[in-house]
Amino acid sequence: MKIIVLIKEVPDMEKVRFDSEKGVVDRSSAEAEINPFDLNALQEAVNLKNKFGGEITVITMGLPRSEKSLRDAYARGADRGILLTDRKFGGADTWATANTIAAEIRKIKDYDLIICGEKSVDGDTAQVGAEVAEFLNIPHAYYVEKVNAVSRSEIEVTIENICGKKQNRKMKIPALISVTKNINYPELPLLERKLESLKIEIEKCSLENLYGYIKEEEAGFNGSKTKVVKIAVPKEVKRESKIYKGNLNCYMKDVIHMMKDKNII
Repeated sequence: MKIIVLIKEVPDMEKVRFDSEKGVVDRSSAEAEINPFDLNALQEAVNLKNKFGGEITVITMGLPRSEKSLRDAYARGADRGILLTDRKFGGADTWATANTIAAEIRKIKDYDLIICGEKSVDGDTAQVGAEVAEFLNIPHAYYVEKVNAVSRSEIEVTIENICGKKQNRKMKIPALISVTKNINYPELPLLERKLESLKIEIEKCSLENLYGYIKEEEAGFNGSKTKVVKIAVPKEVKRESKIYKGNLNCYMKDVIHMMKDKNII
């Protein structure tokens, strides 16, 4: 199988700071890493490669420093890393990001399956994967918790609980799947692969390399359909809780009293 994995480099969200005045994430305030959900996507690609053979290509769009994440992806089992990096890609929303990634995939041409994580921990939109599939005009499935079967012509997956039900879906290949964290447990990279990753060549792709697949006005800030006006950090709210054990009448009296105090009833 020829598998493409989409990853995003994100800041460590437990350490990152927000610039409230500018309304942006201060990405320099925390070390960057592979988006945690994308590690599950990469691991699933490795599992499929181990079962069926083939090649894994990892694609990311970002600053030149994102090369580090592609080397990490190689250490975890990928065969090839492609970095889409250009100032003209800067400021892209999900639409422009997906369009640029899809352009690179059209340039690659030969692939069977695209895998991505369900969302990124910094943007949390869960849109890019589906948009890439739409740009490529291929079927896609989100919230995949299990790959049931793969043949030369189709893939069958199980989608997580949606409105109380699970769903099995068959799709023709090539296809895109967006996986949840329940699909597997990402393995730690081997020391041998980590050492090899320091020496491999990371392919870098600029907008000029994609001419014929995407127009300049469709990429980056200029190609974005949405603009972020402001990012606000929510204020911490103190919450109080009380535990009732086996005393339903006391619980109901307290609930009614509280609702009256707040003018709910």
